[in-house]
Amino acid sequence: MLVVHHLGISQSDRIVWLCEELGIPYELKLYARDAQTRLAPADYRALTPFGTAPVITDGDLVLGESAAIVEYICMRYGGGRLFVRPKEAGYTDFLFWFHFANGSLMPAAMVDMIAGMAGGGDETILAALRSRLDRAYDQIEARLADMSYLAGDAFTAADILTVFPLTTMRMFAPRDLGPYPNIRAYLRRIGDRPAFQQAMAKADPGFTVPLD
Repeated sequence: MLVVHHLGISQSDRIVWLCEELGIPYELKLYARDAQTRLAPADYRALTPFGTAPVITDGDLVLGESAAIVEYICMRYGGGRLFVRPKEAGYTDFLFWFHFANGSLMPAAMVDMIAGMAGGGDETILAALRSRLDRAYDQIEARLADMSYLAGDAFTAADILTVFPLTTMRMFAPRDLGPYPNIRAYLRRIGDRPAFQQAMAKADPGFTVPLD
């Protein structure tokens, strides 16, 4: 049985949402953050050597890393749905955006959160790092001017990976979406998806997509 180990308000939101989009059976095991540190509890950190969310188990398999989990579930249980195949139109667009989410966007989005936890840092270095996030948002905004979703007109797993840094991550590192009307419209489309609403009701009740 596929088990999604969900840490509240974390990247494991993506996996609950994916399962709902695919309409596959899964068990949801909930973990609360430590009340003082706001970090994952010890039993969650013990699931994998790296100790971060998300994590799934599937029989004897224990698997971490969002992109690896998304690909595993889509291929193992979803028949390849939400992926674009190499011979299909838009394959390279899908491939780029699927990896852009964690390869470029997430690291850039974490700069302010880490700086805040560390009590600041060299402003010249921080400014250079923050400019990477500006470029990431600008690139997404430009892409969504022409497309409904990141890989094209169809919703894919690339969107599942990208929405977290555009929404939940902003709870830890606030960012104004005022200058990004296309991103805001995109997030409205995401928030209207029944599977997204069902996932949030199970994983993080009361969570709504932040649009400001």
